[in-house]
Amino acid sequence: MKILHIDSSPLGDASASRRLTASIVEALRRSTPGAEVSHRDLAAAPPAHLSGPVLQAMTSGQPEGLTEAQRQERALTDALLAEFLAADIVVIGAPMYNFSVPTQLKAWIDRIAQAGKTFRYTESGPVGLAGGKRAVIASSRGGVYATDAATQALDHQEAYLRTVLGFLGITDVTVVRAEGLALGDAARADAFARAEAQIGGLSLRAAA
Repeated sequence: MKILHIDSSPLGDASASRRLTASIVEALRRSTPGAEVSHRDLAAAPPAHLSGPVLQAMTSGQPEGLTEAQRQERALTDALLAEFLAADIVVIGAPMYNFSVPTQLKAWIDRIAQAGKTFRYTESGPVGLAGGKRAVIASSRGGVYATDAATQALDHQEAYLRTVLGFLGITDVTVVRAEGLALGDAARADAFARAEAQIGGLSLRAAA
């Protein structure tokens, strides 16, 4: 069993999503003895955002024509893609920033979402090539967005991640959510308690 642990918050020990991902990974390790965990900290070492040179590096069929900087970008992309494809479970720390995901997480997604490698187009539509995995999203939000249609319409964080993972073929997606974290100490404590209770259930399911 290989677990890929992704963190994207730049807040370090103050990060709510990092607190959740650490708890999720620990629960999965307890329930799956011998599990191999790889940790990718996208805030500590963020991939460069897509640019003309980066896209050329990712897609060029003639890598010998790339610059040294482009060869380094190509090697990073290949490494990110390889560890993603090798994982059985992907744990993604995803705080909500301005109704969406952190820019570092988006940059990672742009590296692994590659036609012919994690999805392909067919006459009947796109087909995901990275199926058979399980994804657990550790979602943290200052406000409350899951309670009614009006606030759900503002959620371009969890909805986006479910969409892109599904596009890649990953349909077994669980969201562990702690929201309302900015609404006072009591709301924050309750949000974490609910999330930890859900994480306990994850460990039982992983062991089944």
